[in-house]
Amino acid sequence: MGLDKPPRLKNVLVKGLALLPDQLQRLAVGLYLRHFHAILRMPACFLEFDSYRRWINRYDSLTAQDHKQIHADIENFRRHPLISVVVCVFNPPERYLRATLDSVIGQLYQNWELWLVDHASTAAHVLRVLAEYAQRDPRIKMVSCPTDGGVSAACNNATEIATGEFLAFLGQLDVLSTHALYLVAREIDQHPTVDLVYSDEDNITARGRRYDPHFKSDWNPDLFLSQNMISQLGVFRAELVGKVGKLRPEFDGSQDYDLALRVIDATSAERIRHIPFVLYHRRAALASNACHLGERSSAVRARDAVRDHLRRRRIDAEVVSTPGLSFRAVQYPLDSELSVSIIIPTKDRSDLLSRCVRGILEETTYRNLEVIIIDNHSEEEATHAYLRQIARNQRVRILQYNLPFNFSLINNWGAEQSRGDILLFLNNDTEPIEASWLRHMVANARRPEVGAVGAKLLYPNGRVQHGGVILGMTGIAGHLHRSRPADDPGYFGRAVLQQNLSAVTAACIAMRRDVFFEVGGFDGANLPVAFNDVDLCLRLRERGYLIVWTPLARLIHHETASRKLDLMPCRYREFLRENDYMRLRWGHILDRDPYFSPNLSRHDLSPRLAFPPAVRAPWRDAAHD
Repeated sequence: MGLDKPPRLKNVLVKGLALLPDQLQRLAVGLYLRHFHAILRMPACFLEFDSYRRWINRYDSLTAQDHKQIHADIENFRRHPLISVVVCVFNPPERYLRATLDSVIGQLYQNWELWLVDHASTAAHVLRVLAEYAQRDPRIKMVSCPTDGGVSAACNNATEIATGEFLAFLGQLDVLSTHALYLVAREIDQHPTVDLVYSDEDNITARGRRYDPHFKSDWNPDLFLSQNMISQLGVFRAELVGKVGKLRPEFDGSQDYDLALRVIDATSAERIRHIPFVLYHRRAALASNACHLGERSSAVRARDAVRDHLRRRRIDAEVVSTPGLSFRAVQYPLDSELSVSIIIPTKDRSDLLSRCVRGILEETTYRNLEVIIIDNHSEEEATHAYLRQIARNQRVRILQYNLPFNFSLINNWGAEQSRGDILLFLNNDTEPIEASWLRHMVANARRPEVGAVGAKLLYPNGRVQHGGVILGMTGIAGHLHRSRPADDPGYFGRAVLQQNLSAVTAACIAMRRDVFFEVGGFDGANLPVAFNDVDLCLRLRERGYLIVWTPLARLIHHETASRKLDLMPCRYREFLRENDYMRLRWGHILDRDPYFSPNLSRHDLSPRLAFPPAVRAPWRDAAHD
């Protein structure tokens, strides 16, 4: 398409775009597409100003000076752990096999050993190439498996005799970044008790062009049960791999996932570290898995590995496949004896309130509940009439809150009046659309490690309104995947997978009663209207609880319909005060959300590449000291 040698004027335009803020870039591209495309005759794809290629050139390409700084950093390590890299080989094309092996030899960190496991290859070049590399470097060793006993059995032949303190598995066609083992060793040096390290990854074409980067969350236990976010690059403490039984042949095709699940069972969250750099490049299109299992077989074995993990933890949960996607969903057991108090503050808009309450009482399968409607200065006769009518229902209580509007204090007061084991705070402008929504929220809220549970909220047009809260997004916090279609998987499935997040919206949030009062409820003194849900979730996390967002609970949210946006100008100063309070109280967290990659922009409500990333390369930090 002529992208490799663009005309000089086009180069100038693109470089100029790169200097503009994101919003001005989008405006400039829009003007170009409308007015100048016919004149310059340049393909529109040339102006993909946040393309991955440009991001790589800017932030993920090492210079000679970078190499020098990395070597200097390595010299300052207090310890230099030996890392054993295992490659299982079965008839790969020669040029890709050489590229894989060269990526290990070319590592800037040199304290490694490479174990080449010939998995009964029949191609004549394989043994020749492996022998050539083994003769070239004494750190490269060969292991032969004359019969095809499966990829796990083959790899275990190497792991049993490897001498490294840590183990890494490399696909026979895949490639490590030159600084991969350096950053892994650096993480181990800084966190000596670490048991598992994983990095970001991307794909690579046959010609070496990188694409489709997977910028991952820090350790996210709920998300990990739905997708294998550890491989690749996953690096394991070798002693722990031996203790949990190494790779298991019955899980071939998902053997690395099964291993990671058993390792996390044997360690703790503090010993799992994420490196937010792309250290692994997969030739996904070439199907590099040496065991040659089909995608369906791999998905089935991944599901079985999760089931086995849950059995080990004595959790009687159901693991189901995600339709059309190679992910899984875990549905936790439900204790129907738990009573639920649904607390709904309201003012007028009986049309919204009636739909909300009808969805709870008539269309929700979970029955052990009470609905507490807190009326805050309703004025319309239609509202009063509806409240009198619905109060006849034995599961509904109407309470009058006659003080000025304060979202936090109203909900705190409602919680004090409630009787439920589980408290669910719900906006009056929400509307349940699936009968099982409450079942999934309660099942998660009852988990002892969970502090709060949020739902997937949709606009009336079916697009996402709330897909979880990301700290620092568009300011203090923002909703992930906003305005995407309801069933759009989003960024690597994160719009449809249950996961841990820093916060969820109080428009629909559930938690155990004792946990709510343990942290003191919502902050009515400092956050009467805005950010009180974010603050509550952060205080829960401060005490070690997880925040769960589940797409298994879906509701319509007629956002701000009951408290209209035209009220905002009159409380602008109050909003600024709440904003300043959040910065003062949580500023140390707001700019680095552990559940959102620093390589993704926090200026957009749908994940895009960050220019620049919020994390700087450690060797470049050292260069500027």
